[in-house]
Amino acid sequence: MAERTGSVKQQLAHLVKSSIQATFPGLSDVEPQVAVSAKFGDYQCNNAMGLWSRIKGSGTEFKNPNSVGQGLARNLPQSEIIESTSVAGPGFVNINLSNDWISKRIKHMLVDGIQTWAPILLVKRAVVDFSSPNIAKEMHVGNLRSTIIGDTLARMFEFSAVDVLRRNHVGDWGTQFGMLIEYLFEEFPNWEDVGNQAIGDLQEFYKASKKRFDDDASFKERAQQAVVKLQGGEVKHRAAWKKICEISRSEFDLVYKRLNVHLEEKGESFYNPYIPDTIKELTDKGLIEESEGARVIFLEGFNIPLIVVKKDGGYNYASTDLTAIKYRLQVEQAEWIIYITDVGQQQHFDMVFSAARKAGWLPQPEEKKFPRVSHVGFGLVLGSDGKRFRTRSSEVVRLVELLDEAKARSKDELIQRLEKNGTISDWTDGELEQTAEAVGYGAVKYADLKNNRLTNYVFSFDQMLKNQGNTAVYLEYAHARICSIVRRSNRDIDTLKKTGTITLSHHDERALAFHLIQFAEVVEEACNNLLPNVLCEYLYDLSEMFNQFYTNCRVIDSPEETSRLLLCEATATVMRKCFELLGINPVFKL
Repeated sequence: MAERTGSVKQQLAHLVKSSIQATFPGLSDVEPQVAVSAKFGDYQCNNAMGLWSRIKGSGTEFKNPNSVGQGLARNLPQSEIIESTSVAGPGFVNINLSNDWISKRIKHMLVDGIQTWAPILLVKRAVVDFSSPNIAKEMHVGNLRSTIIGDTLARMFEFSAVDVLRRNHVGDWGTQFGMLIEYLFEEFPNWEDVGNQAIGDLQEFYKASKKRFDDDASFKERAQQAVVKLQGGEVKHRAAWKKICEISRSEFDLVYKRLNVHLEEKGESFYNPYIPDTIKELTDKGLIEESEGARVIFLEGFNIPLIVVKKDGGYNYASTDLTAIKYRLQVEQAEWIIYITDVGQQQHFDMVFSAARKAGWLPQPEEKKFPRVSHVGFGLVLGSDGKRFRTRSSEVVRLVELLDEAKARSKDELIQRLEKNGTISDWTDGELEQTAEAVGYGAVKYADLKNNRLTNYVFSFDQMLKNQGNTAVYLEYAHARICSIVRRSNRDIDTLKKTGTITLSHHDERALAFHLIQFAEVVEEACNNLLPNVLCEYLYDLSEMFNQFYTNCRVIDSPEETSRLLLCEATATVMRKCFELLGINPVFKL
C-alpha cells in the first residue's frame, strides 16, 4: 500500500520549520504557523510577528517583522510543492502551490486510493465512549446524538490509522434493577419458564414497576434489598438481571443495525469489581476525606466535592467513572479517552478528570501531552415548537420508529419523483429500498452532524429531507450526478486514472482541485477539535465548487475531457469518503 504523506498543511509546516531553523538557529522551539490564505496565496505562514517579538533588541540583522518574513521566504527549502512566495505587510509569507504538484497529488490518490490522503495524527490509541443508553429504558434522542457523533469521530480516527476502542458504557448497574427484579419475581414467580413473555414490552414493564415502587412502601423496601442481593452476587438475582439486560440489548441493536453502528459493550457492571482498588488507591494517596457521612474528594475550582462513596456505602457514577479512566489508561493503554454525552454532564466529567489528574493518572492540561481526556458535549434536540423533542403524548420518541419514518418518507418522495419523470421502471424493488434507507437514515445523521454539536437543533423531517441546500439528500444527488457524468462519457475510468493527466488551466478547475487536496487537513482538524461539522462544511463546499466547475467547464466531448473526467472522479471519490466518515451510504443513481 502507498504511504501516507500527511496533509498539505503538514507538508508545508515541515518546510516552514526547516526555514525557521535555518533563519534562527537558536529558536528551535518555535512551531510553524501555516493556514489557508483567504486572499493573497493558497497558504500563509504567520510566524514573522512572533519571531520578531523574540529577537528585536538583540542586535539582529533583521529590522522589522517584514524583513523576518523575507528571511523565512528566502530560506524555504526547494520543493516541488511551491510555485512562488511573496511577503506582505508585517511579514506574512504567502505561498502559492504548483499546479503540476496539485495535479500529481490528485492523480496519485486516484491510482493508490484515498487512504493515502488519511491525515497523520499524534495519537495511536483512543477510547471513544458513546451511545451508552440505560438498560431497561428506551433509547432517546440524546442517545441518538451521542451514537451519531461518536460513530463519526470513531470513523475519522480509524481512517487516520488510530486504534479505536469503541465503548458502549451502558447503564446496567444501579438501584433501578432492584425494582425491576423484585417486580419480575412477584408478578411472574415462574419467570424462567415464561422467558421473554414475562417482561413483554420492556418500557411498559419499567413503568409498571416504577409505579409500584413509588406507590407501595413495602415493595420499595423489598426492591432496595434486591439491589443488595444482586450486588452481593445472589444467583437468582444475577440470572434475572442478565435476562433484563439481554432483552434491553436486543432493543438497542435494532437502532444500531439501522444506523450501521458497531460498539463493544463494557457497561457499568464491568468496572464494578475494580472499584474497591480504585477507592483504596485514592485513599492511600490522601485524596479522600469524610464529609457528612460520605467519602469525597475536594477539588480546586469546584464549590462542591466529588462524592465517591455514598452515605450508605454504595458506589455512584463518580466511583465507576474514575475506575473506568484508570482501567482505560493502565489496562487498555489508551492515549486519548473521549466521552460523548450531553452538555449537562460537563461539570461531572470536569470533576472526574480533575480527580484523575490529582491522582497522578493524567498530566495537567497545560502540559499538552498524552494521555488526555475530553468531554464532547452536545446540545438538545428540539421539536418544531422549540421545546424538547417529544411525541404528542409527551412520551420520549422511540428511535426505531423515528428512523423508520425517515426511511418511509424518503421512499415516498423517491417513488413520486421517479413516477413523475417516467423512470420508475428502471428501478428494482431492492434498489428503491436501499436508496430510501441510505437517504432516509443519512438525512437524520447529517442534520445532526452539520451543526456545531454544542448547539441545540430542531428536528424536522421536512427540513432534513429537502433536496436543496445543505442536506444529505442534496449531497446524495450531487454525488449521483457526478457518477452519471462519468458513466455517460463511455470512457473506462480505471484506464484513464493510469494513463490520463490532469491540467488546471481554467480558474474553476484550479479552485476545485485546491479544495480536493485540503481533504486531509479538514479530517485532521475535525479529529483534533472533535467537531464533525467541519467535515460537513467541507463536503457541502465541495459539491458547490463542483457545480461551479461543471457549469463553466464542459466535460464530455471537450478537448479537456480526460482531465476533467479525472477531476469528476476525484470529486466523487472524496465525497464517498466523506459520506463513509459521516456513517452515510452513498447512492450512485437517483
